[in-house]
Amino acid sequence: MTLILFLALLIWLYLLFLRGGYWRAEPIFRQDHHEPETWPTVVAVVPARDEADVVDRAVRSLLAQDYPGEFTVILVDDGSSDGTGDVVRRLSGITRKRLTVINGTPPPEGWSGKLWALEQGLRHCRTNIPATELYWFTDADIYHPMDNLRRLVAHGSTEGYDLVSLMVRLESRGSWSWLLIPAFVYFFQQLYPFRWVADAARRTAAAAGGCILVRESALRNSGGLERIRGAPIDDCALARNLKVGHGYRLWLGLSTKTHSLRPYQGLRGVWKMVSRNAFTQLGYSPVNLSLAIIGMLVTYGAGPICVIVALITLEPATFALGGAIWLLTSVSFMPTLRLYGESRSAAFLMPIVAMFYMTMTLDSACRYWWGGGNKWKGRVTATRPRHPSKV
Repeated sequence: MTLILFLALLIWLYLLFLRGGYWRAEPIFRQDHHEPETWPTVVAVVPARDEADVVDRAVRSLLAQDYPGEFTVILVDDGSSDGTGDVVRRLSGITRKRLTVINGTPPPEGWSGKLWALEQGLRHCRTNIPATELYWFTDADIYHPMDNLRRLVAHGSTEGYDLVSLMVRLESRGSWSWLLIPAFVYFFQQLYPFRWVADAARRTAAAAGGCILVRESALRNSGGLERIRGAPIDDCALARNLKVGHGYRLWLGLSTKTHSLRPYQGLRGVWKMVSRNAFTQLGYSPVNLSLAIIGMLVTYGAGPICVIVALITLEPATFALGGAIWLLTSVSFMPTLRLYGESRSAAFLMPIVAMFYMTMTLDSACRYWWGGGNKWKGRVTATRPRHPSKV
């Protein structure tokens, strides 16, 4: 037991001091950059599948952008069965801004549904708006404050980034979501420390698909979306191809104003979101899965378990060390809870939350091993490949 506790302590010293400060919940996206002298032409490409209940607000927020340059919105209706396209077409009839709705076609073999929808938007753009300099990929359930595009462009132009992405604020109201959603953001930052994403000397690459601004030239020169056409985790695959494959610069930050309009319905909703791609993130590897489970148990479980055992066996040294590890675990979660406006006292529940995420990952693996893959809006997002992509 003592050996496990010391191992957990070493892990936490590494996470807190040598893992890019991921737990600080930074950087927060703010306007602190000079605006460019000329504003590039931007096209927002929005893939939409069965989003009729939220797409009106999302698209209206895009059309309300106060961007000084040329700006167009292209929405690709990806086989919706709920009238999503009709909702947006009604908007195109009342707005003076440019809005185009495209009826998407089923994805060809080898393409994921979302990436094929984005590709159709890009092809339309290249034919009809050839002067496009920046593509803005965003989902049909994301609300953007009116200055968001202006700030994104200013940030990318000032710092010389080829891709700027925001981890939007996810809806966390309701049972379970108030705790599990901040934890999702926490674990994402642990996996991809945002400071490392922006560091050109490191290979860490990530983006958040709800809001990605990317240079047209960088996307074209890196092989476009076709290069990652089958990637289930398309945002991180795009970032990896740009940075690791071609040396482009990335920036990923947190947003407090850009937010999701889609609530996650309790534990089941969060469970579906996590298990959809958790095993994919591990490269479909049983070895990686085993290491991940052991790591979660030692990192998040050792402290509280040893505290409970020490209370029974009356071992003060074990109690003190286990309590210290539990405290470090909780302290690391507090900034993310504060970002979401939740009580910092909830951070002491992180070991329980971690066990939930470990179980979600196991569930994700079982779905692949049973051959059915994970379904998302009526499509199987991915099945276990024989040769998983390294992109």
